[in-house]
Amino acid sequence: MSEELQRLPAEVMFQKEIDALIAAEKNPIPTGWKMSPKSVLTYIMGGECNGVEIMPKYIGNKRIVEIAIATLVTDRALLLIGEPGTAKSWLSEHLCAAINGNSTCVIQGTAGTTEEQIRYSWNYAMLIAEGPSDKAIIKSPIFEAMEEGKIARFEEISRCASEVQDALISILSEKRISIPELSKESAAKKGFSIIATANTRDRGVNDMSAALKRRFNIVVLPSPNTLEEEMDIVKTRIEKLSEGMALLSKVPEAEVIKKVCTIFRELRHGETLDGKQKIKSTANVLSTAEAISLLTNSMSLAGSFGNGEISDADLAAGLQGAIVKEDSKDSKVWEEYLENIMKKRGKEWIGLYNECRMLNG
Repeated sequence: MSEELQRLPAEVMFQKEIDALIAAEKNPIPTGWKMSPKSVLTYIMGGECNGVEIMPKYIGNKRIVEIAIATLVTDRALLLIGEPGTAKSWLSEHLCAAINGNSTCVIQGTAGTTEEQIRYSWNYAMLIAEGPSDKAIIKSPIFEAMEEGKIARFEEISRCASEVQDALISILSEKRISIPELSKESAAKKGFSIIATANTRDRGVNDMSAALKRRFNIVVLPSPNTLEEEMDIVKTRIEKLSEGMALLSKVPEAEVIKKVCTIFRELRHGETLDGKQKIKSTANVLSTAEAISLLTNSMSLAGSFGNGEISDADLAAGLQGAIVKEDSKDSKVWEEYLENIMKKRGKEWIGLYNECRMLNG
C-alpha cells in the first residue's frame, strides 16, 4: 500500500534507521520520547548503528541541531527560522519522526488559519443534536499532541494573523487548553511541545508578539556556508527523492550539481565565488531547496524525453524557470550573468551558456 503513496512520512521512509537506533539505545530516554537525545542527534546528522547506515537528514552545523534537540527536552517550544530552503520543515519533520515516531501532527499556517484550528472546533451536527460533549469536539493537531504527550508541528507560523498566533501563548505557558463549553480543561502530558517554523523573507515574521516569542527558544538555520556543503545537501536529497520517483534518469554528476549550485550562490550573494566580480542579485531567493527541485525536474526531462543523462538543454530549461519566473527584472539580471560571467568561463560552460541564451533570447 505504501508503494502507492506519493510521499511517505519520515518515520515510514526511515523506519529501518529509527528501529535500529531504538534497539541499540543505551542512554536515558526523556518521558514520551522513543530514543535518547544522543540517538536523535545521530538520526539527524547521520552515522552508523549496529551495521545500519544512518543517512544524514541535515547537513550543517551540528551545534544548531544539538540546541534544537536540547530545547525539546525542556518545557520550551522550538522556533526554527531562516531563509526559504534552509530545511526548516525538513528538520522539524525529522525531529518529530525520531522523537515520537510520528511527524504528521501538523498545522499549516496561512492567512486563513483560525484560532479554532489551533485549539478545537465542533462537529456542529452533533452539537445541535446532543449539545456540547466530548464526542462533539474536533481536536486540533496541537490538542491531540497535548493529550498524547507528543510534539506538534506548526509550519509557517508567521503567515498567521497576530491574534491567531497569540492563541498559542496560554497553551505554551499553562500547558493546557480550556474548554469553557464543557467547564473543563485538558492538560498536556509530559513530552508535549511544539516546533514552529518561520520564513525570514515573509512579511509577518517580525509581527510575532514579544509575549509569544518568549515562549519559544529560537534557532536560526543558516544557508549552507560553502559550495561543497550545498552540493552535498543537494546530492543527498536528490538521491533519496529519486528512489521514490520513476524518473528513468541517472542521478546528476557532481559537475552538473556544481554548476547549478555555483549559479545559485553567485546570484544569491551578488558576487562570483572568488569574490572578484560583483553581479546583480535576483528578486528570487534561489534556495537550496529550489536547486534540488530544479535538478529533479531536469532528471525527469532527461528520463522522459532524452537518454537518461541530464543535458545542457535539460539544465537550461530548469534554470530559466527557477531564475526568471514572472519578474522581468530577473530576466535582465540573468541575461547580464550569462554574458558577463557564464560566457567567459570556458568550454566546460559554453554548452550550457548557448542553451540558456537561446531560452532567454
